[in-house]
Amino acid sequence: MGEAEEISSKQKQISISEFFEKNKHFLGFDTLQRAVITAVKEAVDNSLDACEEARILPDIRVELHRTKTDELQMTTQDNGPGIPRDAIENVFGKFLLGSRFHAIRQTRGQQGIGITGVVMYSQLTTGSKTHVVSKIKSDSSAVYVDLGIDTKKNKAIKSGEKRDVWVDDKTGEEVSHGLRIRTLMKAKYQKGKKSVYQYLRMTSIVNPHASITLVVRDKEGEIVEEGQWLRTTDKLPRVVEEIKPHPHGIHLGTLQRMMREAQDRRMTSFLNNNFSGVTRRAAKQILEVAEIEETRTPKRIKAEEAQAVVSAFQTVKLLKPPMDCLSPIEDLLIKKGLSKAIDSRFASTVTRNPSVSQGNPFQIEVGLVFGGDIAADGPIEILRFANRVPLMYQQGGCLLTKALESVDWKRYGLDQPGGTGIPKGPAAVLIHLASTNVQFTSEAKEAVSFDETVFDEIRKAMLEVGRGLKNHLKKSSQRKKAKEKFELVNIILPEISRKSSELLDREEPDLAPVITQIMNAVFLEEELSWNKEDKLSMCSITVHNYTARARAYTILAKWPEGPDTAMSYNPTGGRKETNGLWAWRLDTLDPGTSMVLEFGISGLSKGEWNETDIFFRGNGEIIGATKMDENLLEEQRKTEALEAAMEEVRKKENDAMIETLAIKPERVPDASGHAEQAEVLLEEAPPPTGEWRFGMEGDDQ
Repeated sequence: MGEAEEISSKQKQISISEFFEKNKHFLGFDTLQRAVITAVKEAVDNSLDACEEARILPDIRVELHRTKTDELQMTTQDNGPGIPRDAIENVFGKFLLGSRFHAIRQTRGQQGIGITGVVMYSQLTTGSKTHVVSKIKSDSSAVYVDLGIDTKKNKAIKSGEKRDVWVDDKTGEEVSHGLRIRTLMKAKYQKGKKSVYQYLRMTSIVNPHASITLVVRDKEGEIVEEGQWLRTTDKLPRVVEEIKPHPHGIHLGTLQRMMREAQDRRMTSFLNNNFSGVTRRAAKQILEVAEIEETRTPKRIKAEEAQAVVSAFQTVKLLKPPMDCLSPIEDLLIKKGLSKAIDSRFASTVTRNPSVSQGNPFQIEVGLVFGGDIAADGPIEILRFANRVPLMYQQGGCLLTKALESVDWKRYGLDQPGGTGIPKGPAAVLIHLASTNVQFTSEAKEAVSFDETVFDEIRKAMLEVGRGLKNHLKKSSQRKKAKEKFELVNIILPEISRKSSELLDREEPDLAPVITQIMNAVFLEEELSWNKEDKLSMCSITVHNYTARARAYTILAKWPEGPDTAMSYNPTGGRKETNGLWAWRLDTLDPGTSMVLEFGISGLSKGEWNETDIFFRGNGEIIGATKMDENLLEEQRKTEALEAAMEEVRKKENDAMIETLAIKPERVPDASGHAEQAEVLLEEAPPPTGEWRFGMEGDDQ
């Protein structure tokens, strides 16, 4: 046998299971401390996804029990829909088997690697099988089974399978549906910032609809750490819809595969039916640019022609993909999630409008909390999330961190030595990237790789919450000074008046005009409360005129407008300025008088709304309110008009698509007019820029 033949004969096919068996660090099992976090993460992520898809409010329990110095037994249990018997061995015993890999929508897991990696790591380090109990609602009993992995064949090895009634160890009640996993692995539990406790704490922040408990025991069974994070809302994340791929994210090889598998007979139908954002008019334009006849069959398109189509994708104007494939946390729930984990005095949140990068829809959310019990002498806490999953490691190499570091935080009231890097101060920043395709730096999914479009969106969101913090600190300082001055005047002047009147034997004068002249300011204070009887979130705005002349203002207040909320109580009337912004006209506010504006919001739970922003129009300043930026307000109105027009275009296109089912292809109404209308609107209207800070000046950073 020759040398070449001998070398060739040694080559062997390896399975994906064998690969990960030798490269377990790719999955996050590179150290004993990280191994337990990775295992808990994979189990909890699966539980949350399963519960949300089944529209069940998650109740998740995690128990860790140290059996040896470097061994832990992990038990997780949820109240999800469970896994059918025939699917259990594939879910836990086969790599790259998943239900979400080909679906273009926001999910936590996708590749079909996670929980199988936990089973493999347990088997590799302790030789133990993973014990699974699964109960689905339609079965009378639960399935009990022990699972391992045949790494050469990438398939499960199961044993000890039986059926029995599942009685919950904690409640003593029969379980109607759910899943329990128990596995033994080489791992070490540690406390601190990179721990299971911190992971579950962070998970609870971005999943306020979930209740999560943790119990950690030592070898003697004594509890060494525990945590409980109860749900703060009964509102499940909105259901995400699967969408078609967008041409801007398609590579040549992918397009060729799609054309080989296509059932369409014409290229126009292929482009229109298999991609989002491609109208019939756009499909014709793409083929015209690529110099391909519309009647060509996709399966007969040559490689150079396919390349021409890919190039045409980048030149023809296309609609953005639908954004119902994303499920953001939303501002109110971010605040509720942060409030149950971090004690603070101020919270500013921003949910940017959805955007697209390389054909992949994504959305950025940022929350900033300040003050309270947060330590002021060190770097701020950074809470990074991708599709509601905490990112615990590689903070410095993550896109989310780099975007935060790019902001000059000194301008917003935080200390930042050198003008760059992570700022210092009593604050915590939450950054959430929701996307149909999060690009991680590795299979362990610990950090997000660089993407310029995503970076810019995060940075803009940072600037917005920074302006919110700056505005809060400014208002707090103004109110503090005004309050001190007012209290001082009200203490000293009456005392002087009383003593002077006694000495001169005269009646005490009316001090209101004098106090007004000394204060010489218009002061505003708002108070948010809960009306238990009517179940309304109430906001009371009081405007005091401590000046010598009458004043006239328009007062504007932000409120959580949405499909589930309404302004149910508003005796003063007023008018809607734009989404989430209401205005009242105060024609005359006489010197020394006050005016109270009050309104109530229905559709919220107690504690869901605990902060608002107040703006004003009129001459002079109002301490406690911000001057309205009319340019930003006008841009917001244009953006809303654009979104409404785009929604109308999509509706008409959907109606046209439905009509194609009932008529011949050549009679299909061309939706190009709608697309053209949308393109004109896109050119005329400004790009969406997320939540608007109406009264705050922009930044040139």
